[in-house]
Amino acid sequence: MTSAVFQIAPATKEQLPELAALLGCLFGQEREFEADSARQLAGLEHIQAHPEMGAILAATHDSRVVGMVVVLFSVSTALGGPVATLEDLIVQPQARGRGVGSALVEAVVETAAARGCLRLTLLTDGDNRRAQALYARFGFRASSMLPMRLLMPSGRKD
Repeated sequence: MTSAVFQIAPATKEQLPELAALLGCLFGQEREFEADSARQLAGLEHIQAHPEMGAILAATHDSRVVGMVVVLFSVSTALGGPVATLEDLIVQPQARGRGVGSALVEAVVETAAARGCLRLTLLTDGDNRRAQALYARFGFRASSMLPMRLLMPSGRKD
């Protein structure tokens, strides 16, 4: 990436395989997940087929994907209305430090606001200080809530 000029737009169907591969880079950094491009592609296709469920935004430079983010929508009974989860944010290693991540976070905040969301939540690895610093610049703060997961039998790879 030679300049900081990039575009952020909803992902196209043609970009999904490239985005699935990019998720492999993300899951290679995270402790709880492992890359499986077929599963990642299936998840992205599901979100794209159900826009009420979420949105996939791609950052491109010279028509090449340099980053992506997924936002999922839900309802909070505590807040009495719609909320969103920033699910996956990844920038190609060679494009980092050029504002792509910030632009993707800003795009998710705008997307959630446009949908009337009352809260935007995300998870990050506890030791990923760089990501936490990025999110803090947008006003995200640590929560006292402890995430807990149960992987359902249909979600397990056997």
